[in-house]
Amino acid sequence: MDIKQLRYFCTIVEEKQITRAAKKLHMAQPPLSQQLKQLESELEVTLFERNGRLMEVTECGLVLYTKAKKILADLDETVVEVKSTDEGLKGVVAVGASKSCFSYLPARIKAFRETYPLVTFQLREGDTFHISELLKTRAIDLAVTRLPLESSDHEFSMIPLPKESYVFVIPQSWWQLVSKKTSVQMKEIQDFPLLLLHRINGKGQFEMIVNECKRHGFKPNVILECPDASMILSLVESEVGATIVPKSTLSAIPQLNTVALSIEDSEIVSESAVIWLKDRYLSKSAQHFLELFQQDVIK
Repeated sequence: MDIKQLRYFCTIVEEKQITRAAKKLHMAQPPLSQQLKQLESELEVTLFERNGRLMEVTECGLVLYTKAKKILADLDETVVEVKSTDEGLKGVVAVGASKSCFSYLPARIKAFRETYPLVTFQLREGDTFHISELLKTRAIDLAVTRLPLESSDHEFSMIPLPKESYVFVIPQSWWQLVSKKTSVQMKEIQDFPLLLLHRINGKGQFEMIVNECKRHGFKPNVILECPDASMILSLVESEVGATIVPKSTLSAIPQLNTVALSIEDSEIVSESAVIWLKDRYLSKSAQHFLELFQQDVIK
């Protein structure tokens, strides 16, 4: 018994005649009759009783018809779903993001959902090293993360995002210590205890900031290192110290009791990118989501 035989059988039930069923199926009557005989022989039951020119379904035939209709409906639905998934109209997009890069996602997810409302998202968070590992194990499709990458760049394809400056973030109650200015110079930062982001594996922002401080003639007073931007900013709110983070981090993790100051004479910038495994299959849904970064339609 196969799908073709079930379709033939259901058509005979609905048309009540072999001749009409054959016409609807665009086939000759003898092959259709043969298929019905094969089905009855395999099941070892009688599926129809003849009543003149009509074919009346038996009790066994009615059971088969009910089950067959459900099987065929499920199959048709599956075909539609598979095709929709292949076209990117349905499916799941798994996205990883460094916490400090999360601000790149909300507007794009919203814009994407307006065009592809049946596509859902799974979000995973981690530092650059963890994000790279999630990509390698195919736990996620793509990611938004800070550069540089821990893994060799040749493993990933990427779309660079706009470079951004770093800001100096202090508790609001410390603002008077810099005369409530909206910007500071690097030399003023040396007087503050610093809480800096530091990757668990490899080098990144921490080394860049420390080197920038040294370039301006001082060793920063780093009292705490942490890989989690939200924890750093929470500690700043609690007046444990100050920090230096990419400006977009504050959009991803809003703070109420801090002040962000631009740094007038700093040359360091933060670089981020959307990355995915090079030369690996990427679903159509994920490809459509990437297009929002390629087109740069969200500013």
